[in-house]
Amino acid sequence: MEITPELIKNLGKLSRLALTPEEEAKLEGELRSVVAFFEKLGDLDTEGLSEMARPVEITNRLRPDETRPSLSQQEALSVAIEQEDGQFKVPRVIE
Repeated sequence: MEITPELIKNLGKLSRLALTPEEEAKLEGELRSVVAFFEKLGDLDTEGLSEMARPVEITNRLRPDETRPSLSQQEALSVAIEQEDGQFKVPRVIE
């Protein structure tokens, strides 16, 4: 992939960043390094290597689900600016 100044300007526009010329030049160099690294990885001979999801096996540490007291509907709605039929009423955002 070719990293050009036009690509950097377009990326800045798409991400809504106001980049200075110095920042654009720095970003261009950094992106070139990243792309070069991935191209180098693509050149590696991986024939015969087993697939690996993670280099180190990990397990999720999840807490057990426990029921706890929570707010009643009346308590939750006590801070509502508007409510209707026992629910929060918010301005319509989709026409």
